[in-house]
Amino acid sequence: MSGLAAVEGLLLLLVAALLPALVYLSWVRQTERFQREPWGLLLSAFFYGALFATVIAGILEAVLLSAGTAFENAYPAPEFTFLNGQSTLGTFFLVLVIAPFVEEALKASGVVRVGDRLRLVSDGLVFGAAVGLGFGFFETFLYGLGAYLTGGLLAGLGLIVVRSLSSVLLHGSTTSMFGYGYAQSRLRGRRGYAGGYYLIAVAMHASFNALASLGAIAVFVGLSPTLAGYASVVGLVLVFLYAFAAIEHARSVIEETDRPLVPAGRFSYRQPTPPKGPPRPPAYRNR
Repeated sequence: MSGLAAVEGLLLLLVAALLPALVYLSWVRQTERFQREPWGLLLSAFFYGALFATVIAGILEAVLLSAGTAFENAYPAPEFTFLNGQSTLGTFFLVLVIAPFVEEALKASGVVRVGDRLRLVSDGLVFGAAVGLGFGFFETFLYGLGAYLTGGLLAGLGLIVVRSLSSVLLHGSTTSMFGYGYAQSRLRGRRGYAGGYYLIAVAMHASFNALASLGAIAVFVGLSPTLAGYASVVGLVLVFLYAFAAIEHARSVIEETDRPLVPAGRFSYRQPTPPKGPPRPPAYRNR
């Protein structure tokens, strides 16, 4: 493969991963009817998720995986096998526990970063979707690049298409849910909502990964190759349905919470509420 062909393939993979994520972001943004976020702020959140959250999450996951493997090698015992990243249990532990907690925390930091920009509860969901979609875009590009290097351009593009219809939407949805909880906590003083919705995002992420891993789980529990193949197909269908249901739920919550603080009009301040009851006579001081 020539250098020019390699660069062209790389650019094609980048565009193929980026365009669906931006289309999804525009779709989510259009769900708001009042005071839509400016594109500059949304793209800043998008690329924070893509370039910062993705890279730092990858580094943290690698450090935790290495630490767990070193610990299990130093103290070998059946109850610590799940810590060894080189074992099947270790792989499941990474996919179902470590990755959801680490990645949702890093994506949540992108929402907290724009906390002073939140005006409505729906803003938290939109900014969360922006960060999550950015994360999903760059992660998908990296997976597609790996497939491209090992299996060629079609393999890379095929993986990007599959992930763009599933994982990218899932990342946008989970961080959108955290954004809802964070906005409730920040704007309405509902303590515990941010932490609670972070755990909901983690649970959504972990359950999605479990569905995507149905084929591997079937092999691990000893099912026949035929049944494991059926499980893989079922899991693939379920992750598509899960991803679209999750983003539709996020959009429905945006519609429900998209309420302006003041009536739309020429002025942006609240009119004072007139006092109830008859007017009071002026008070005079005794001299």
